[in-house]
Amino acid sequence: MQTEPRWRLMLRRYAPAATLFVLALIVWETAVIIFRIENFLLPRPSEIAVTFWAELSGIWGASLFTMRAAVFGFLLGSALGIVIALATARWTVISEGMLPLAIAINSTPIVALAPIMNQWFGITNPFSKMSIVAVMVFFPVMINMVRGLTQVDAGALELMRSYAVSEVKILWEVRLPNALPFLFSAFKVSSTLSVIGAIVSEYFGGLGPQDALGAYISQQAALFHFSEAWAAIIVACLLGIGFYGVILLVERWVMPWHVSVRSDE
Repeated sequence: MQTEPRWRLMLRRYAPAATLFVLALIVWETAVIIFRIENFLLPRPSEIAVTFWAELSGIWGASLFTMRAAVFGFLLGSALGIVIALATARWTVISEGMLPLAIAINSTPIVALAPIMNQWFGITNPFSKMSIVAVMVFFPVMINMVRGLTQVDAGALELMRSYAVSEVKILWEVRLPNALPFLFSAFKVSSTLSVIGAIVSEYFGGLGPQDALGAYISQQAALFHFSEAWAAIIVACLLGIGFYGVILLVERWVMPWHVSVRSDE
């Protein structure tokens, strides 16, 4: 049986989303022209594109600070989530104590945590932004990791224990491989959350518009420079998509055997 060419598969997968995106831009452009919406309220996509290229060098410099906070906060929150998940899956007492606390932290709005973190670590300290990202990333990583460690096939555990295999070896050879798909699902969600958290944490002052993406967007919007603000939002979207793409590449490298990876080939 002849397989369908890869380019056709890619076209079938991404063409609907690309078409919808182009149509949305056309409707946006047309609506602004027909209804004569003022530029300071809603600029046209074509004008945003021009501003994007004109201001890219300045915006990109600010985005580097934001991306650093997003990446290091992601790594910190993921590491804490994995460590707590290992302890939670091993000892029931920790599970009963940590899960309600984690749920409470995750339910706290990020706009409420950001001013507190800024005061704790200093409003211009990059760690204050990283800590906010870490809080957002911690919960999905921990919950998914616990699921992966505990939802193991009972037959596999019984077989390993019948050979008197230690719990440490069961962890490395059964539980962790089973947890990897759950963990990377959390990573993919958290990669976009980390960029959102970093930008929101920068809205609360202490940084110049050229220092961070969130400060740039906030100041340009306050001055009704919406073309510049939308251009910065485009950069933020590109950062989130790029971060997500890196996680996908790492997933392919770490677990090429999984169905989620093989189905894309």
